[in-house]
Amino acid sequence: MSQGTEKTVLVIEDDRNTANLIALYLKRDGFQALLAADGESGLAMAERHRPDLIILDLMLPKVDGWEVCRRLRRRSEIPVIMLTARGEEVDRVAGLTLGADDYMVKPFSPRELVARVKAVLRRAPRPEPGRSSQLSHADVVLDLDKRRLNVSGRSVALTPHEFALLEALMSAPGRIFTRDELLGRIYPKGEAVVIDRVVDVHIGKLRQKIEPDPSAPARILTVRGVGYRFADREGSEEGSSP
Repeated sequence: MSQGTEKTVLVIEDDRNTANLIALYLKRDGFQALLAADGESGLAMAERHRPDLIILDLMLPKVDGWEVCRRLRRRSEIPVIMLTARGEEVDRVAGLTLGADDYMVKPFSPRELVARVKAVLRRAPRPEPGRSSQLSHADVVLDLDKRRLNVSGRSVALTPHEFALLEALMSAPGRIFTRDELLGRIYPKGEAVVIDRVVDVHIGKLRQKIEPDPSAPARILTVRGVGYRFADREGSEEGSSP
């Protein structure tokens, strides 16, 4: 992790010209840029340098971007912005399902990419003064200061989007949050082009991490046609569906 105010961004991109252009624009905005030309070296650099964010091309030699993202998410919540030449919705949803925080299709504007980097880094929740530093429900404990989740005493890694959604839901058990409200938590002020279903993708990932039985959710409940709510007590499902 970078020291002081300078943030470090790791760019995993096999096209040298594209990687150098991204690095140039990052440095102009005060970021430190690290470059890796293939998935294998990118994973090694991510482990060694602990960057604040990773820009990840999908079509990489040795280890492709899909697999890089899978391995990163097994051990880290470092924000990831994916780059790809394919713009189909199924690919974008697949990237989000793997744990990517944003997605850009080539060709792209380097200035927009840097703006996306800043937006993703701004999404880390900040506890308000006087607010409890922990939210808890049964054996689910969300530490807002340390940005850690524990489920049954086990540490569980969350992406920044997952953290923001879970914080919102757990802060008001029983309250129904519309999808638009939840989208506003992960993409404040319209900072990114939002894909339909993105909230559902992240909720699905959260359920895999906190529900005793993700196929029959008892904590994050669906309110049909509206959005989601966090159960106000264990097993509370009135008016909701999985």
